[in-house]
Amino acid sequence: MPEALIVGHDHDPRHHPALAHHFDNLAQQKEASTLGMWVFLVTEVLFFGGLFLTYIIYRSWYPDAFAFASHELDVTLGTINTAVLIGSSLTMALAVHAAQTGERRLLLMFLAATMALGVVFLGIKGVEYYEKFHAHHIPGPGFVFEAEYFRHAQLFFSLYFVMTGLHAIHMIIGLGIMTWMLVWAWNGTITSDYASPIEISGLYWHFVDIVWIFLFPLLYLIGRHVNIH
Repeated sequence: MPEALIVGHDHDPRHHPALAHHFDNLAQQKEASTLGMWVFLVTEVLFFGGLFLTYIIYRSWYPDAFAFASHELDVTLGTINTAVLIGSSLTMALAVHAAQTGERRLLLMFLAATMALGVVFLGIKGVEYYEKFHAHHIPGPGFVFEAEYFRHAQLFFSLYFVMTGLHAIHMIIGLGIMTWMLVWAWNGTITSDYASPIEISGLYWHFVDIVWIFLFPLLYLIGRHVNIH
């Protein structure tokens, strides 16, 4: 007899209110949901991978222009944002643990902390975007830069805004997911028996954090050893 069926009637996973009709038990539902999230994340890796490859190719073609343009980014703000996202990954992991152990109060607290850190990240990124707008580093007719690197610096900033902008959109989506999880945790839908939504949401959040871990050195740090006069 399958192990999932050797349970008491009061905790029978086959009759859990969160169990979809096309699954035999919660364990099977969790495996399918987790697999679905991993498949989705693979497509996201391919999506961002194409952008990373494009960036690497152009940087190899125009290293001086990209290094010069990179010096216009605020490393301090980028570093703070990196620390913020690393902290949000920690609170997300703690939220998953709290969900698995049925600690509702801690789950609510860590989900709220994760969301707060996500909002801080977006706020700092907004400050960076405002600075680029004020310095006329937005690609287009109003773009202003040193004549020697004007064309290729505009290419750098185009990639900067596309890559960080898409990352920010993923962060906003993540905040929406966390809001949903917060509601479910509040109304008792999330329990130690049904913690898979938090676990799967955590996979998405960690992925978004990891993408930034790659974006930060590529955009902010590479070429910092070059002296710009």
